[in-house]
Amino acid sequence: MKRILIEELHGHIGKEVKIAGWVDTRRDQGKLIFLDIRDMTGKVQAVIHPNQNEAMETGKEMRTEWVVEIVGVLNERPEKNKNTTEKNGDIELEITKITVLNKAETPAFDVTSDGKEIGEESRLAYKYIDLRRPRLQQNIRARHRVLQYIRNFLTERKFTEIETPLLTKSTPEGARDYVVPSRLYPGKFYALPQSPQQYKQLLMTAGFERYFQFPKCMRDEDTRGDRQPEFTQLDLEMSFVGEEEVMKLNEELLVGIVKELYPEKTIQDIPFPRISHRDAVEKYGNDRPDIRNDKNDPNLLAFCWIVDFPFFEKTGKSDNAQARGEWTFTHNPFSAAKPEYEESLINKKNVGDIVAAQYDIVVNGLEIGGGSIRNHKPEALRAVFEIIGYGNEEIEKNFGHMLKALASGTPPHGGIAWGFDRLMMILQNEQNIREVIAFPKTGEGKDLMMDSPSEVSQKQLKELGIKIAK
Repeated sequence: MKRILIEELHGHIGKEVKIAGWVDTRRDQGKLIFLDIRDMTGKVQAVIHPNQNEAMETGKEMRTEWVVEIVGVLNERPEKNKNTTEKNGDIELEITKITVLNKAETPAFDVTSDGKEIGEESRLAYKYIDLRRPRLQQNIRARHRVLQYIRNFLTERKFTEIETPLLTKSTPEGARDYVVPSRLYPGKFYALPQSPQQYKQLLMTAGFERYFQFPKCMRDEDTRGDRQPEFTQLDLEMSFVGEEEVMKLNEELLVGIVKELYPEKTIQDIPFPRISHRDAVEKYGNDRPDIRNDKNDPNLLAFCWIVDFPFFEKTGKSDNAQARGEWTFTHNPFSAAKPEYEESLINKKNVGDIVAAQYDIVVNGLEIGGGSIRNHKPEALRAVFEIIGYGNEEIEKNFGHMLKALASGTPPHGGIAWGFDRLMMILQNEQNIREVIAFPKTGEGKDLMMDSPSEVSQKQLKELGIKIAK
């Protein structure tokens, strides 16, 4: 007999069926034993009657979170016993056979609640159990639906999804790199990507014109409560566009996600308001303003674009890990200046007045994405690095490959990267990105379930030519 998913049961009333899943709850009433069985699609009540001797013996032994296979007759409940507040509250499975597929030790905590009453360290240490709770199941499945919506939306608009490497070169782009030692080339290191920034620009050079992916990005940043050492982006790039085209496409995508997948939510303003960086700082005191008319409405989404960023700032104001000269970039070094400031950039004049072709998308006081039109001319990119204090030899060593590529016939291009985890946090009305990531780390960057980071053996260190300094 073929297993049936619980969500499919209504088409089999009066028939013998087989389901499989976890024991969600068990209630022993002496003559009758009631079991709530759940699978990935839902829950259903099952009952063992006294005449089912073998099933009754198994039922007496059974506990929550055991994995079972059940055969029984599916009945419609009598009208007086129907539970109209629960899905499948009108049906019941009369058990004829139970097969225990795996027993379970007493769970570390209850998974039928929303979990917010449980200490987060305990939840993270037993994440494979924590993920069984309905709230997290909904979050992860919602994440999948949004991913699929985005994939379909962009594919229909002639974007190509392209994977870029995880082992790359360490270059100064803002945050600190995670570095990976090379066994075959002692003393040399790969870096894990902070973002696919250079690769996506090289794909524009290669003529793909419209690219996207959902990359993992790794940054060795100082610990913070809502920060992860690895996180997911929606990354996209487009050729032959200016700021307006990139912003219009992203706005259309965000509106579509909300209207199609979150119809209970309201977008405050369409089109999204545009606020200059200067006006945002002067009016709201920051560059990610919460412009909601009603901040008590969890289903109100107030999107806005922040535009016209200063390209450079004095290094004394910045915590940029790569800052070294008088100036540093505010966004990333690959951004282009707005067309009216391009000459000032190339000539390195009036640096503090240069405005970048950059744009951030903000919702409810949180930045969920940032992008820019890029420098597609090598002399403009070189000027950026010179302004922030790099000498010619250092520029060639770190970015010679990019300068060479831009000089090979690269079209004007620009793009954006969304913080996908943060967007999902907002859409799911969660307070922390860890609630929408399947296997997150703590705010201190630790994986309590796998116990990492961890030491490695002396043999591994010797193979890599590495000694740990005391």
